[in-house]
Parts: sequence; structure tokens; C-alpha cells
Amino acid sequence: MRIPRLRGWPLTFALAAVTGLSVGPFYWLLTATTRKDDEIFDWPPSLLPGGSLGDNLDRLDRRIGLLRVLGNSLLVAGVQTAGALVVALLAGYAFAKFRFRGRTLLFGLLLSTLVVPEQVMLVPLFTMMTDLGLLDSYQALILPGLCVPFAIFLMRQSLAALPDELLDAARVDGAGELRVLWSVVVPVMRPVLAALAIFLFLGSWNQFVWPLIALRSPEMHTLPVALATLHGNQNSSDYGAILSGTALSTLPMMVLFLILQRQFISGLLAGATKG
Repeated sequence: MRIPRLRGWPLTFALAAVTGLSVGPFYWLLTATTRKDDEIFDWPPSLLPGGSLGDNLDRLDRRIGLLRVLGNSLLVAGVQTAGALVVALLAGYAFAKFRFRGRTLLFGLLLSTLVVPEQVMLVPLFTMMTDLGLLDSYQALILPGLCVPFAIFLMRQSLAALPDELLDAARVDGAGELRVLWSVVVPVMRPVLAALAIFLFLGSWNQFVWPLIALRSPEMHTLPVALATLHGNQNSSDYGAILSGTALSTLPMMVLFLILQRQFISGLLAGATKG
């Protein structure tokens, strides 16, 4: 019995090392939020928390309006994620279960947009929002993220594996397409939707370049844009406030992942358990 245990030590050591490399920077971030600026870059770094967390959060709130920018980010990310899930579900269902002229061409065009860098679309998107009069508004941040090609592709691939007999049985019972979608498709696709919701929320929450371009008023700033305003030169950047805001920005994503953790893991493993 000893030999198998000895053989497992290298793997255990490797996993412990990888875990340490992953958790170490995050732990340093958490402890750095509790220190003064001149203590953050001490070498060797202290592993114990300091006593300046309250001061850092107070400066952060006074400079960017912490609750306001958190509310802006939660509103934009929440509405955009919910809308993108609805669009992805409807479009994926249409591509997977309906036969119509031009379906293959449309789906190919959709996939082709995956190779287009986001930066290429900034100028046309800015021009479009200017013509619509939507700059410096929540609509300018939310609308461009409602159609996510990757999300539609993932839903289409997942729904393609759903047996048509299951949908036909619901239709025979008198259910319309929306009823079939809500009562049959959504419960079966719940793990995929949960996994997709986490990815969409993460992308929307961390979005920086487009909100920086589209927003003019500080009152409309999301958290990443507001934190960027705290950067100055090397002598004027408020690192305590910046690191405190960075640590706070991880909380909504951690809470969402904990809520959807079981469904998220099921969604990631769904393809591996088939066949």
C-alpha cells in the first residue's frame, strides 16, 4: 500500500504548486488592500493584513463614488447578460431546429464574425451610436453586447443534440413554439445557460475599452473605467484605493459563480458525458 502513495506524491506536489501560483497573487491583492501606499511594495512582502482597509475604501468612495459605479456596472452587466442569453437561446433554437432558406449561409456569416477583432468594430459602432443619439447612456453599453456570436454558436451546438422527438411530443400535446421553448428546452439547457451566463457576465463586467469611448459623464462610469481614472504618474497613483477597487470588482463574479457553480460544472461536462 505504500508504493501507490509514494507514486502519488509528485502529482500532489505539482497540484499544490499550481494552486499556490494561482492563489498567491489573489492573496497578495487582498492583503495589499489593507496597507498604506508606502507599505504595498515592501520587499519581502508581508503576508499579514495591515490596518488601512477602511482608509483605502474611504478614499476610493470619495474619488469615484463607489456605490454609484458598482450600481452602473451591475445594471449594465446584468441586463446585457440576460438579454444576450435570450438572444442566444432564440437564435440557437432557430438555427438548430428549423429548416429555412439561407440557414447555412447565415450561420456561416455569424461564425465569420468570431475572427473579427473587437477593436475593428469600435469606429463603426461609435458612428452608429452617435447617429442614434445614444452616446453616454446605458443603451450604448448594453445594446452592442446583446448579440454574442460565440453564445449563439454554443446554444446552437447544444440544441442540435436535443432529440427532435422530445419537441414533437410537446407540439402534439398542443404546445406552441414559445411554450416548447420555455417548458422543454430551457429546463434541459439549464446547465449550458448557467455556464454561458457566467462567461457573458464576466465579459460584460470587465469591459473597458468601449465604455471608455462611449461614456462622457463621470456619473455613468462603470467600475473598470472609474478605476482607470485613479491612475496618474508613478508618484500620484493611489495604489491603495486602486487595489481596493480591484478586489471589490471580483466579488460579484465570485458570488455569481458560487450561485451557479453546480449548473456551471454540469454544463462544462455535458459534452464529455455523451456517447
